[in-house]
Amino acid sequence: MSSPVAAQAVTAEPEPPGAARPSDPDERHRLTAWGGLAALSLDAMASVAYGPESIVLVLAAAGAYGLGFTLPVTAAIAVLLAVLVASYRQVIAAFPDGGGSYAVAKAHLGRRTALTAAASLVIDYVLNVAVSVTAGVAALTSAVPGLYDDRVWLCLGVLALVTAVNLRGIAESARWFMAPTAVFVLSILAIIVAGLFRDAPASTEAAAGHASALAGNATTVGALLLLKAFAAGCSALTGVEAVANAVPSFRTPGVKRAQHTEVALGALLGVMLIGLAVLIGRFHLQPVEGVTVLAQLADASLGHGAGFYLVQFATVVLLGLAANTSFGGLPVLLHLLARDNHLPHVFALRADRQVHRHGVLFLAAVSAVLLAGSGGDVNRLVPLFAIGVFVGFTVCQVGMVRHWWLQRPAHWHAKAALNGFGALLTGIAALVVTGTRFTEGAWGICLALPLLVLLFEAIHRSYARIGEHLELGHVPGPLTPQRSLVLVLVPVTAITRLTRDALSAALSLGDEVLAVTVVHDPAEAEALRRDWELWQPGVPLVEIPDGHRRLGPPIAAFVNDLAADGEHTYDRLTVLIPEVEPVRFWQRALQNRRGAVIDRALRRHTDAVVCRLRMRM
Repeated sequence: MSSPVAAQAVTAEPEPPGAARPSDPDERHRLTAWGGLAALSLDAMASVAYGPESIVLVLAAAGAYGLGFTLPVTAAIAVLLAVLVASYRQVIAAFPDGGGSYAVAKAHLGRRTALTAAASLVIDYVLNVAVSVTAGVAALTSAVPGLYDDRVWLCLGVLALVTAVNLRGIAESARWFMAPTAVFVLSILAIIVAGLFRDAPASTEAAAGHASALAGNATTVGALLLLKAFAAGCSALTGVEAVANAVPSFRTPGVKRAQHTEVALGALLGVMLIGLAVLIGRFHLQPVEGVTVLAQLADASLGHGAGFYLVQFATVVLLGLAANTSFGGLPVLLHLLARDNHLPHVFALRADRQVHRHGVLFLAAVSAVLLAGSGGDVNRLVPLFAIGVFVGFTVCQVGMVRHWWLQRPAHWHAKAALNGFGALLTGIAALVVTGTRFTEGAWGICLALPLLVLLFEAIHRSYARIGEHLELGHVPGPLTPQRSLVLVLVPVTAITRLTRDALSAALSLGDEVLAVTVVHDPAEAEALRRDWELWQPGVPLVEIPDGHRRLGPPIAAFVNDLAADGEHTYDRLTVLIPEVEPVRFWQRALQNRRGAVIDRALRRHTDAVVCRLRMRM
C-alpha cells in the first residue's frame, strides 16, 4: 500500500504538451528519435516478414487470379497505416504522458472504455513477445533443424536476453538493437531496389522442390475473401501504437522526438510493404510450403548467395528481438494504470536508468508462461495475435473524434473525419479478425478482455476503500498527545552484538522490554540462560517451549496470549526483529531467514506492530 503522500502525488496534473522537462540527470537514459525507432519499432518492422505472407496465403485460395489482388489489398493497408500514423502523431501531442488509446479513452470515452483499451493493449503486448520470440526461433530451427527439439529452451533464452537488456534501461536496449534493426531495414530496401531493376527472378532455388500452396484456377474473388486478406495483412500494423504509449521515455523535447519517430516508422513500414507487394506481382510469386514469401523475394532479387543468407539471418535476429517493442510500451502503460489506482502502485515505481522494473519482470514472467504452454509453437499463438491491438486502435480513433469535437481547433472537421475513417477501418478489421479466428483461440481473447477490466476495477475499488480509511483528501483534525504503555518483544537466539543493538533500540521504543527465545533443545536453552545471567542486560529473558521445532507460530501465540492477558494491559505490542543485512547480493543465500519467518507469522496471526532492525555487515 502506498503512503498518503504518494497516493496524492500520482494525481498531479501532467505537463502541458511539448513542455520541456526540468534538468534531469537521467536524461541520458531516455530515447532519441533514432533510438526510439530501434527500441519501439521492432514489432512493426518484423511484421514485414509475415504481413505480406498472410495476405498471399489468404488470396491463394482464389488461385493465381486471387494473387493479383495482393497490391490493392496492401495499398488499402498502407492507407490505414497512414491514417494511424497521422492519428497517433496527434495523440502524442495531446497526451504527452503516454498511454496511447488508454489515455485518449480515459479523457473522452469514460473509465470503463479506457480500461477496455488498456486490457486490449496488455494482451497484445504480451502476445507480441510470445509471437516474436517463437517466430524468430522458428526461423532459426528452419535453418538448423537439429535445434527443433530444443525450441522451448531457445525461446526462453531469447526472452531472458531481451529482459536482461531492458532491465538496464530502454536507452540501453535501443543501443543494443539499433544495428540489427538497421541491417534488416537495409536488407528489405535492397530487395526492393534490386527487384525493381530485374525483369525476371535472379533465382528460384529457395522454392525449388517445395509443394505449392496455390489453389486451382479461379476467376472470381469475393468481398469476404478480400476482407479476410485485409484483416490478415493488418497484422503488419501491430506496433504502430507503441511510440504513443512510451512518450515519457523520450528525451526532451519528448513530444517532437516521439512524433518524428512515429512518422519515420510509418514511412519505412509503408515503403517496405508496398515495395514487397509490387515485387510479389512482378515475379508472380506463389506461396509454397516450408519457404516464406520473404525468402522467395530475397532469392528472386538478390540471388541464392550471400545476400539471400544475410536477409534470412537479419530476419531471424529481428523477429527474435521484436519483443523489445512490448518491453518499451507495456511498462509505461502499467505505470499509468497504477498511477490511476487500477494496478498495484509498485508498477508506478521507477528504478535506476528510468526502468519500470516491475513492469518488465511482469511482462517477462507472463510471456515465459505462454512460451512454455505453447511448446514454442508459433502457430498456436498467431491466431490470437493482433486482435487486441485493433480494439485499441478503434477505441483510440473514436476517442480522437470526440477530442476534436470538444476542442474544435482549426480544421477540426478534417481531423475528425480522418479519425472517423480510421475508426471505421480498424473496427471492421477487428470484427473480421475476431470472427475468422474465433474457433482458433480468439474466444480466449474475448474472455480475457472483460476479466482484465473486472480485475482493474476490483483493484480500483480496493484503493478507494483504503483511501477512505486513511481519509485521503480530507484535512485531519488537530494532534492529540497520547500516553500509551508499550511493550517491545525482541526474539533472540544467542548473545551477540546484534542482540545488544536490538535491545538498546527496544529500550528507547517502549516502556517495557522482553527478550523471547523459542526452546527446542533444553541444553541450548540452559546455555543461553546461563550466559544471559552472566551478561545481565537488565531485560528479562522469556523462554517459549515448542516441541515441533517451529519458530514463528510459538512467538505469535505468545504475543496473542499477552494481548488477551487481563493482568497486563498494553496499549501497543511491538515486536522488534533483529537481523543481518549482507553487503553482497550473493551473501543473502547464506542467511537463515529467521527474521522473515517470524515476520510472516506475526503479520498473519497477530495485530502486533512488527519492526525489522537490520544491521549492515
